[in-house]
Amino acid sequence: MAKQKSSLKAAKKNTYQYDAIIIGTGPGGEGTAMNLAKSKKRVAVIEKQESVGGGCTHWGTIPSKALRHSVSRLIEYNRNPLFNTKEHRNKLTFPDILNHAGNVISKQVNLRTSFYDRNRISLYHGEASFVDQHTIQVKRPDGSIELLTAETIVIATGSRPYHPPQLDFDHSRVYDSDTILKLKHDPRHIIIYGAGVIGCEYASIFRGLGSKVDLINTRDRLLAFMDAEISDALSYHFWNSGIVIRHNEDFEKIEANDNCVIVHMQSGKKMQADCILFANGRTGNTDTLNLASVGLVADGRGLLKVNENQQTDIDNIYAVGDVIGYPSLASAAFDQGRIAADAIVDGHCSAKLISDLPVGIYTIPEISSVGKNEQELTIAKIPYEVGRAQFKHLARAQIAGTEVGSLKILFHIETKEILGIHCFGERATEIIHIGQAIMEQKNGGNNINYFVHTTFNYPTMAEAYRVAALNGLNRLIK
Repeated sequence: MAKQKSSLKAAKKNTYQYDAIIIGTGPGGEGTAMNLAKSKKRVAVIEKQESVGGGCTHWGTIPSKALRHSVSRLIEYNRNPLFNTKEHRNKLTFPDILNHAGNVISKQVNLRTSFYDRNRISLYHGEASFVDQHTIQVKRPDGSIELLTAETIVIATGSRPYHPPQLDFDHSRVYDSDTILKLKHDPRHIIIYGAGVIGCEYASIFRGLGSKVDLINTRDRLLAFMDAEISDALSYHFWNSGIVIRHNEDFEKIEANDNCVIVHMQSGKKMQADCILFANGRTGNTDTLNLASVGLVADGRGLLKVNENQQTDIDNIYAVGDVIGYPSLASAAFDQGRIAADAIVDGHCSAKLISDLPVGIYTIPEISSVGKNEQELTIAKIPYEVGRAQFKHLARAQIAGTEVGSLKILFHIETKEILGIHCFGERATEIIHIGQAIMEQKNGGNNINYFVHTTFNYPTMAEAYRVAALNGLNRLIK
C-alpha cells in the first residue's frame, strides 16, 4: 500500500508545470530561484511589478543608498577647503539626486533580469494568490488569469511601510519610505516620524540637502539595538548638524492641509513642517495571497513563521526575506533563499545564517557593527577589553577629509578572541568586513593579535584595526 501511495505521489508530481514557484523577485526570491535553477529544477517566478528586483531595488536599499551617496559626496565637496568658496559652493535638489538613483535602479533591473534569462527561469508579471498548496493564480495587469502549478511554493513577497489608519497617505504632504521617492521639490522643513534605520538614513539625506529636520523617536535613544557609544555618536552628530531629535514621543493626531503638516504629540507638543515622512514600522505583504486557502496564518504584522529550513507549517511552502521578519536585511534574505533552495533539493539544509550578522546603517556618516556590544557582554559577565582608533588620527582620513568617526574592537581579556566590532564614520559598512573575516576564523584564528602582526597598506582606513588592537592590548593589566 505504501508503494502504491508513493507511485501515485510521483505521478502527480510529474503533472506539475514546475518544480518550484517563487512569489517575489527581491533578494530572497532571487537567491531561491537562482540556486534552484543551478540544481536543474524547473523554476517560475512571479513579480507583481513591471520590473524585477522587489522593494530592495525599487524603493528600499538601492534608491536610499544612492540618494545617500549623492548627498555625502556633496557634503564632502562643500567641506573641502580646495573647493569651499562662495564662488564654487554647490547645491543639489532632491529631484537632482533622484535622477542618479533612477540610473542605478535601471542598471540593477537590467542586470537582475539577465540572471533570470541566463538561467532559463520563467518570469510572470502579475498578482499572485494561492488556489491550493500546489496552485498559484496569477492575475495579469490586463485582468487575464493564469494558473501555475508546482511541487513547491516559496513566498518572498517582502514588506511595505506600515500605515496607521488615522493618517491619510493619499495627501500630497504625507509620505512613507516608498512614496518619498516621488517627491518633486525640496522641502524647507520635514518631520520624520520614526527614528529607526530608515528614519535615520532619510534624516541624514534631507539635512545634507539643507532641509530643517525634526526626527521623532518613539524610544529613549536612537537605534537602541546598536552599541550605546556608537548610537550616542550618531545622536551627537545629528544634533551637531542641526537635526532636532525628540525622544520618547508618540503622535496624538496628524493634520495635513494645503499649506503644511501639523503633528500633535501625546505629550502636548505641536510641530509644523512642509511635509511628513512616516517611517515607523513595516507590514508583511501577505494580505493578497489568499493564505486561508492553504491553511497558513500570518501574524498581526503580516509575517509568517518558518523553521530552520525556511519551511512554513505547510511542508511544501517556504518563506524567505522580509515576509518572515527578523533580521529583515537584504544580505540575509539572499542567504535565506539559498538555504531554502538547498532544503527543497535535498530535503534538509545543514547551513544556517551566520551567528554574527553584520549590520550596516547608511546614515551620514555610516555606522556598522558585527558581534556583541558592550551592554550585552556586561550583562553576560564576559571579561572584555576595548580597543579604539579615532579616524582623525589616520593619514587616509586626513587626506580624504573624513575625520569624523572611530573603530572599536571588543575582545576577551584572557583568550584575546574578538567579540564585537563597532564602527562609526565614512565607509564604516566596508571597513567592518575586515574584522568580520577574522572573527569567522576557527581554531584560534580569531585573535586580536592578528591586527598587530599583519601589514596594512599605508595610508588606508584599514589601518584603524592595528591602531585599535594596540590601544586595547595596552589597556590590559600586565
